[in-house]
Amino acid sequence: MNWAILAAVLVYEVALIFGLGLYFANQQKKQAAGGHGFLLSNRDLPAAVVAVTMALTVLGTPHIFGMFEMSWFIGATSIWFGLAHAVLLVFTITTTAIWARRMKVTSMPEFIAMIFGEVPRLMVGCVMAGVIWGLLTLESQGMGIIFATMTDLSIQQGAIIGGILGILYVVFAGMKEIGWVNLVNMVVMYIGLILTMIYITAGMPEGGWQRVQSFYIDADEAHMLSLFGTPELLVTFALATVLSTVFCQSINQQLLQPAMAAKSEKTIRKTLWIAVPLNALFGVFMATIGLAAKADPVAAELGPKLAAPAMLLNTLPPWLVAWLMASLLAAMLSTFAMSSLAPATIFTVDVYRNFFNPDATEAQERRVTRIMVVILGAAAFLVAGFMPTILNAINWIFAWLTPVFWLVIIGLFWKRSSLAAILTMAVTWVVNSAWSFTSLPAMLGMEGQPNVYPSLAVGLGLCLILHAILPGQPGLFCGPKGSRITRADLDGVQTMPAE
Repeated sequence: MNWAILAAVLVYEVALIFGLGLYFANQQKKQAAGGHGFLLSNRDLPAAVVAVTMALTVLGTPHIFGMFEMSWFIGATSIWFGLAHAVLLVFTITTTAIWARRMKVTSMPEFIAMIFGEVPRLMVGCVMAGVIWGLLTLESQGMGIIFATMTDLSIQQGAIIGGILGILYVVFAGMKEIGWVNLVNMVVMYIGLILTMIYITAGMPEGGWQRVQSFYIDADEAHMLSLFGTPELLVTFALATVLSTVFCQSINQQLLQPAMAAKSEKTIRKTLWIAVPLNALFGVFMATIGLAAKADPVAAELGPKLAAPAMLLNTLPPWLVAWLMASLLAAMLSTFAMSSLAPATIFTVDVYRNFFNPDATEAQERRVTRIMVVILGAAAFLVAGFMPTILNAINWIFAWLTPVFWLVIIGLFWKRSSLAAILTMAVTWVVNSAWSFTSLPAMLGMEGQPNVYPSLAVGLGLCLILHAILPGQPGLFCGPKGSRITRADLDGVQTMPAE
C-alpha cells in the first residue's frame, strides 16, 4: 500500500475542502438572506469560477477512466468523447445557459414549469434527478478506482472514501464552495497533466511514442491511432456521442446550475474562452495515456480499468503520482459535488418548496439540500462498485433527456402544449428503455446502434407532430421582445394550465 501517496492526496483534498469550505460558510452567515446563497452563491460567481466549474462538471470519471477504457477498445476515436463535450459547452454557453440565467430560475424543472406547467415539471424533475444520480454513481466508481490503484483497497471501499470527500466538497457552502475549490483544482490539475506527459515520454523504453505506434501497427490495429477510426465507429460512437451529449447535458441542471449562479449573462459569455479549451484538451491527454498503457506489456496485464493508472504509478516519480492522483481525484470530486448538489436542488426547489413549504426560508432550504446531498452521495458510493462499463452506462443515461431538449426549444420559440410535452416524454422514455432492455433493436435491424438515435427520432418527431395538431399557446420567447424577454416580462404571460 502506497501510504505516503495516499496520505499526500488526502491531505491536499481535505485541506483545500475544509479551508475554502469553512471560509465561505462563514462568509454566507454574514450575508443577507434571500439570494439562494447555498444553491446559487447569491448569483455572484465571476467568469473564471463559472467557466472552470462548467468545464469540470462534465469532466469526471467518464473523461478519465471512461476514456481509458474506450481507448483500450477503440483507440484515438475515444477523443470524440472529449470533443463532444467541447461542442456541448459552446452550445450551452451561447444558448440554454443564457436563457436560464435570464429567467433567474433556480432549477431546470422550474424553467419547464414556466413553459409547460406543473405536470411536465414533475416529470422532468423526477427523470433529471435520476439521470444525474446515475452520473453520480459513475463518479463514485471512478474515485473507487483511484483509491484501488494507490492501495490494496477494493473499488467499493475506495468509492466510500471518495464519496465522503465528495459530500464534504459541497455541504459547507454549496455552490460557492464548489466553484472556488474547482478554480484551485483546475490549475493544479493542468500543471500535473503537463508534467505527467513529459515524464511518460522521458520514461518510455527505447523508441518512445514511436514504439507505441509500432505496437498497434504490428497488431494490425492501425485504426486505433486515428481520430476517425472506422466508418462504423464514426456512426456508433463519434456522432452518437456528440448528439447524446449536446441534447442531454445542455438542458441538465448539473451543467446549468453554475451558469444560474453567474453574476450576469455577460459573465456567462466570457466563460466560452476558458471552459471549452480546458475541457477539450483534457480528453486528448486521457486518450493518449490510455493508448500508451495498452502498449505497455506490464500494465496491459491488468486490463482496461486499471492498466492506465498502473502505468502511471510505475512510470512517474512518487511526488508526481501524488500530484496527478490528487488532480484526477479533484476532477471527479468536482463532478461528484455538482452531481449531488443538482438533484438535491431539484428536490428542494421542485418538491420541498413547491409542494410542502412554499414559504421556506433560506436556512430551511439549505438544511434540506444538505440532507439530500448526504443521502444521494451515500447511496451512490454504496452501489458504485457494481456499475457496468462507464461509457456504456452513459449511453443509456444521456438518452433520457433528449426529448426535453426539443421541448424546451419548441416551447420557447414556437408553441407550448402541456399535453404534447407529456406525451412526447412518456413515449420517448418507453422507447429508450425498450432499446436497452428488449430485443427491439434486433427486430428493427439496428442492433448495436446507441440509444440516442431512436430517442432523438421519436422525441423530435412526436414533439413536432403533437405541437402541430394539439392546441397550445405561443412560445415563451415569442413576442415583440423576442429572445430578449426577461423574467419581469413574463409577469403578464399566461402560464400553462394543468392537464
